[in-house]
Amino acid sequence: MAIFSYDNYVHRTEAEKTFRYPLDFLVVHVMAGTQMLHSVFGNALLSINGLAVNGKFTADGKEIIEYLKDSTNYPLSILFGRARLSSNEKLMLASMFHSLFAIGSQLSPEVGSTGIEMLETDMFKRHCFQTLTGIKFIVLTDPWQSGIDALLRKIYEIYSDFALKNPFYSLEMPISQVRANSYFTMTAKPRRRWANCALPSGTPDHGRL
Repeated sequence: MAIFSYDNYVHRTEAEKTFRYPLDFLVVHVMAGTQMLHSVFGNALLSINGLAVNGKFTADGKEIIEYLKDSTNYPLSILFGRARLSSNEKLMLASMFHSLFAIGSQLSPEVGSTGIEMLETDMFKRHCFQTLTGIKFIVLTDPWQSGIDALLRKIYEIYSDFALKNPFYSLEMPISQVRANSYFTMTAKPRRRWANCALPSGTPDHGRL
């Protein structure tokens, strides 16, 4: 369960191109749990002929795969870009990471392993800081971003001050305080390249580092 999520979204370059039949690329469904269609070169289909793409359908209800197979629809203009994660996708990825974190802790040859602290790909890094009582703080950044350890600890400090010390806050529930949310936002915003900041809850946390 995510108790707080913040997107410092950096606009990615979008590209629009007119195609003739047949297409010189393949459209695939990348993840079974998502409804976004992707091309083989990694970008999502955002619109076709100016009509926004909603999952596997265009805004006027046409099934995209079948639409692209019909030669009478050509030429057509397709807009590609990076799709933003939905709330459900964030929860799914956080749950998946929680399982990988637990497995990694058990498989590590190091005694008393603290689990996965960073996952690195060509496109992003996922940093994780777990408190002594099990709360996980996760930040997604660009691969070259530095200083994330300090950010994670600052987020934990804000969580301790504005959530745990609030007598009306229930553990593992979303943080809805305006003041707390503004502090989380101000902490992440100066680092313009931090893409996502999510706090999936683990076990109840009663302490502070």
